[in-house]
Amino acid sequence: MLRLVTTLLCRHCQQIRRLPPLRAFSNPGGTAENQVTVEALYDLSVDIQKIRQLKGWVLHQSPAYVSETASLLRDMGAEGPMIARVLELYPEAVLCSPEQQQAQRELWRSICPRERDLVGIIEKFPASFFTSSHHANQRANIDFFQSLHLNKRIVTKLMASAPQSFSCPVGQNKEMVCTLQQAYLELGGDAANMKIWLQKLLSQNPFVLLKPPEVLRDNLLFLRDRGFTTSELLRLLSKLRGFVVELNPDSMRHTLAYSQETLGCSEAELRDMVLNCPALLYYPEVILAERFEGLLRAGVTMAQITQTPTVLELTTQIVSYRIQTLRSYGYDVRTGSLQALNGTKKDFEMSSGKLQLRRERPLFNPVAPLKGDD
Repeated sequence: MLRLVTTLLCRHCQQIRRLPPLRAFSNPGGTAENQVTVEALYDLSVDIQKIRQLKGWVLHQSPAYVSETASLLRDMGAEGPMIARVLELYPEAVLCSPEQQQAQRELWRSICPRERDLVGIIEKFPASFFTSSHHANQRANIDFFQSLHLNKRIVTKLMASAPQSFSCPVGQNKEMVCTLQQAYLELGGDAANMKIWLQKLLSQNPFVLLKPPEVLRDNLLFLRDRGFTTSELLRLLSKLRGFVVELNPDSMRHTLAYSQETLGCSEAELRDMVLNCPALLYYPEVILAERFEGLLRAGVTMAQITQTPTVLELTTQIVSYRIQTLRSYGYDVRTGSLQALNGTKKDFEMSSGKLQLRRERPLFNPVAPLKGDD
């Protein structure tokens, strides 16, 4: 009898989970939810509560195109769970009419022909795909970037990760790209390599296009006034890439003054360090102070840091872990080079692994007699 009651209760609970709530939710304005939208989302196994908490206003809109949106994604190769995730992450998608959705599909296919790849983009950046209010600007910006002969993959990445750049008037992007190209050439860059240089810059920081051109000019003028030569500025611009527009003269002036005072170096030495470690331009004082302190606490000297400033790009936790790892293999950074700490995680694992093998391998004495059979 108990087993029968438990079974009936379980079935009842499952039915409750499948059914939409009985009462209609209202927004602050008093408008009830669109029950057709709610039920259609339930049928797709979408988490309605999540939408209510984050973007509940969508559920009150009419008309909404839930089934049409799901059909579009399904036709492109998306499966049920993925469709549910997209609608949970960006429920505004259901407010796009079928005509708008189809227009966006054709627009995106002009730079991403494989729909399997496009579905992957939609899963990560649904807002970029379903934003259709600036369709004409998007088309014009795509044409502009294709006229630069940029790789389609780069243009796709730009449009996915920085959709605002494609929603703005094309003239804004033309002005910023022209400023970047002009700066590259004026600093002595090779015109034959400019396309590759621009692709790398835009790939690293797509949001560079959202900044006014004056920011780039002001930063380059500041660095020139600090004594960097034309060739050094080009080298620095290439290293910073898109991040150069995230800086400003005031923050750079403050950071450089702190670094110079802490290290006790000359202006020329500081410029050499910046060329090797551009992070000295953009890390705030509080971060640099923590990293200096961590290195000094480990027994590292300021002279060592000056010789290998790139160690400041690593967090204190990473530096501490790597110092301990090297010490376990018999390497002491206090008497050796800090270069052993640098590199990506993979680079460090390879270099430290060589130290481990060297320590475990027995020494070979070339003059020792070899043992042989009597």
